[in-house]
Amino acid sequence: MIVLGLTGSIGMGKSTTAKMFAEAGVPVHDSDEAVHRLYAGKAAPLIEAAFPETTRSGAVDRAALAERVLGDAAALKRLEAIIHPLVRADADAFLAENRAAGAPLAVLDIPLLFETGGRNRVDKVVVVTAPPEIQQARVLARPGMNEEKLASILARQVPDAEKRRRADFVIDTGQGFDAARAAVKAIIAELVVDKAARPG
Repeated sequence: MIVLGLTGSIGMGKSTTAKMFAEAGVPVHDSDEAVHRLYAGKAAPLIEAAFPETTRSGAVDRAALAERVLGDAAALKRLEAIIHPLVRADADAFLAENRAAGAPLAVLDIPLLFETGGRNRVDKVVVVTAPPEIQQARVLARPGMNEEKLASILARQVPDAEKRRRADFVIDTGQGFDAARAAVKAIIAELVVDKAARPG
């Protein structure tokens, strides 16, 4: 089974592209969705122990947690030390399940793939990109977002140009849904057909 890492900076259209892979029948593991699940389950008591009064009724209160960790590098590191191994274990279980089911290709949607050393967990990487003005317009349209927040998020991410340089495939979502969907189909065809054509 080929493991394809899907990544891209904020506002580049990664979630939409992940849906396109899923619609094409490729199993997709979404790290953000895994975090949501873990926050409502096994991560909650660990986060409560590290950051008291950040859970409600056995689930993490994301607003309360954000207040505690945003702008505090040490606190953010503590949180990442709790959540990253849990997300990784969740992804490993997903891969094992799909490998056992005989899937030829699976996607790991990892927002910070390059930043967290995720490159060694995947066979190929697809980076989702868009022109800076489209990226900015998309992100600033989100509730509670402003230019200062966007700048601080981008400062923690590997620059888009560097991501594209390190990618095996690049999908430009600035060209619209149809072009992105065609790019997704071409990548699937190349990886799955290539694998089928290779001996052994």
